[in-house]
Amino acid sequence: MFVWAVFQQYFPYQFRGYIEKYSQRLLSFVYPYIQITFNEFTGERLMRSEAYSAIESYLSSTSSSQAKRLKADIVKNNRSLVLSMDDHEEVADEFQGVKLWWASGKHVGKTQSFAFYPVTDEKRFYKLTFHKKHRDLIIGPYLKHVLKEGKAIKVRNRQRKLYTNNGPNWSHVVFEHPATFQTLAMEQDKKEEIMEDLVTFSQAEEFYSRIGRAWKRGYLLYGPPGTGKSTMIAAMANLLGYDIYDLELTAVKDNTELRKLLIETSSKSIIVIEDIDCSLDLTGQRRPKKEKKDEAEEMKQHPMHKASKEEAKSSQVTLSGLLNFIDGLWSACGGERLIVFTTNFVEKLDPALIRKGRMDKHIELSYCGFEAFKVLAKNYQKLDSHKLFGRIQDLLREVRITPADVAEHLMPKTASRDLQTCFESLIQALESAKQAQDSNKEDTALIQGLSEKSVQ
Repeated sequence: MFVWAVFQQYFPYQFRGYIEKYSQRLLSFVYPYIQITFNEFTGERLMRSEAYSAIESYLSSTSSSQAKRLKADIVKNNRSLVLSMDDHEEVADEFQGVKLWWASGKHVGKTQSFAFYPVTDEKRFYKLTFHKKHRDLIIGPYLKHVLKEGKAIKVRNRQRKLYTNNGPNWSHVVFEHPATFQTLAMEQDKKEEIMEDLVTFSQAEEFYSRIGRAWKRGYLLYGPPGTGKSTMIAAMANLLGYDIYDLELTAVKDNTELRKLLIETSSKSIIVIEDIDCSLDLTGQRRPKKEKKDEAEEMKQHPMHKASKEEAKSSQVTLSGLLNFIDGLWSACGGERLIVFTTNFVEKLDPALIRKGRMDKHIELSYCGFEAFKVLAKNYQKLDSHKLFGRIQDLLREVRITPADVAEHLMPKTASRDLQTCFESLIQALESAKQAQDSNKEDTALIQGLSEKSVQ
């Protein structure tokens, strides 16, 4: 200790560097083991290393059986307990008959001496130790095995999250929506087609790499309000086990901020822009000059309209910026992403925004048919058949009603859950809608007849 203190105090810094350098080389001739360190944080932005997270997940089972000091965390909707090694613990692992050791540690940085609440700068790491004669086996197959298994364990144990953006940053809550394709009010053939498409995409990493495309896919969900577009997104997320990023375009300042949000999304996620036709005036940049001139004259005559328009255009996100967000160079940062747009009026969207290659699959969610009604009856009343189903089927052929309206009539309003009352209420609503629909047709026919006579 005395010699080491003298060495640190009186040896010039340059000489100390040389001595440490050559002493390490000398030690390597005698010490037969190789060590690899995996730091928790890496890169310029000090983001958490994916390798460190994968190793932590991989070692969780080994740690629980070997380590004496453990750290515990609750994940997956607060139902699963995951254990990991505490600091300065060591466990052994074996691969193809070769024994190796994993140790956890941390570096503690300097803290501010005069801070009221001093925070230690702790940087954790895992250190892998193995004999040098097994270098090729460990650096190649073993580490690939560890990363692959660790990522798979992490996906199984993780809590899925629902993100929303507040300016340039994401915040999240635990995603617990119960929707599935089994409970979705839709024809069975259409559901199976969508599910097969989603599962095929999630397993197509090698295919996308071979054809030279980013591993992403776009879905456009369109239809009247109340037809289940948001429920469909939740069912997609539950089927694939993906996180959801609900992007609010009006809260994004400009294209640069939009790009930053894209970079910070994770793989295995769905990026959602709901009611995109209402989010921003993205088609205004392509309107004819005459329309823009008419709008400018209207603003002069109605100053209040001008104020409301300017407020709506506080976001400077452009159509070009959104197109680059969907399939530009930055969209390839990360993989296994779905991009989903929803709209009530698909005809209002710019064709460039929804063309194939950007929105690859267009899914129309329309009014409730009899197949969708049977799914709702099964969900709400646990019924597969009823004597009133025939009457309801005949009315649904003639009346346009959304699944949300049908579900409201099937919802039990009392503890007794009177099935007859629910179905009669639905039939009454369908008959009223049919009368209103017939009355509108008669009025339309009358107006057309009067206009034809006036022309003659």
